[in-house]
Amino acid sequence: MIDGVVVKNLETFSDDRGWLIEIFRRDSDGFNAKMSYLSMTKFGVVRGPHEHARQSDFFVFIGPGSFELHLWDNRKQSKTYGEYVMIEVGEDNKVSVLVPPGVVHGYKSISEEGSVCINLPNELYAGEGKTEEVDEIRHEDNPHSRFRIAGGAR
Repeated sequence: MIDGVVVKNLETFSDDRGWLIEIFRRDSDGFNAKMSYLSMTKFGVVRGPHEHARQSDFFVFIGPGSFELHLWDNRKQSKTYGEYVMIEVGEDNKVSVLVPPGVVHGYKSISEEGSVCINLPNELYAGEGKTEEVDEIRHEDNPHSRFRIAGGAR
């Protein structure tokens, strides 16, 4: 695995009422989330790849649907610099994934009905009151980028 990326299997607790999945605990995940959002990605669509200079993302993939999650270590000082990992996550592999700054990441929906993802980043999008520059280095717009996710529509 890429240094600093934390993949945690999420346990489903079921009873006669239904089920529950605990997705985040500040006391055990050691992370300070500042906001949260839920997104749905249509089948075959790719989000990213991009990276952040300061922000860490705390993704939760529990379904419905599944993704290919692609990660590249772009931190020159990292012991795993240059490494690439692809993990299938979502409905059949319920996980949270902590992605630190400098790790390029993107995902592609691989479920015909689309795929759902939750994110709890440690920075506010566009800062307080959405008045600051967005902390994103976008690679998907560069046709010569080495960070590519095959077969995806945007």
